Amino acid sequence: MRAYVPTTALVKAVTFDDALMHVTLTDGRIVSVPIIWFPLLHAAASEQRSHYEIGAGGRSLHWAELDEDISVAHLLAGADHTST
Repeated sequence: MRAYVPTTALVKAVTFDDALMHVTLTDGRIVSVPIIWFPLLHAAASEQRSHYEIGAGGRSLHWAELDEDISVAHLLAGADHTST
């Protein structure tokens, strides 16, 4: 089975609160996921979390300092994140 490749749900911005990462998409949706799903982000300081890059034309997020990469398709997969 091939992964979903978004064409309209592209990353516009990322914010964090104490427990969640909120990813704002260009189609207007906000996808909120538990930070604990991403151990490197969970352990990072808020300053480190704020240093992200949007890559692949909006289809991925990258934290160079943390060596963390997350795809929009991964976020949209929801609870199945551990199966990848």
